[in-house]
Amino acid sequence: MLSSTIRRWHSYIGLFIAPSVIFFALTGATQLYGLHEAHGHYRPPAIVEKLSSLHKDQVFAFGHHHEPLPAAADKPGAPQDDDNDKDETSTVILRGFFLVVALGLAFSSAFGAWMGLTQIRRPRLASGLLISGALIPVILVMV
Repeated sequence: MLSSTIRRWHSYIGLFIAPSVIFFALTGATQLYGLHEAHGHYRPPAIVEKLSSLHKDQVFAFGHHHEPLPAAADKPGAPQDDDNDKDETSTVILRGFFLVVALGLAFSSAFGAWMGLTQIRRPRLASGLLISGALIPVILVMV
């Protein structure tokens, strides 16, 4: 009896938080490689930068990295951001591992949501929880 109650509540909670878990896993994956920040001649797509800002600062807006680089940074002898050139092998491997974890978390959460929707005895409640978990953050961002 207790295990079936725990399983049911696990399904309800999982359905409600799955959209946010997937969001954080995917936006976190882009941040592993700095795809949300401008560096060198790279400028991130606006949506990537805004979603990253939402992930990090809970604001759907451009971050402080959206501004173009000052002209002095392009001049010879100006300090350059060489952090990406100094990555050690262990850092590269760790980033790759975290990327696999982030993608695994996103897929696992999506499969879990599908299982929750198809296996739960109260499909309307399951759908409502999943939809609420997706809409509440969107509504809060828009307010």
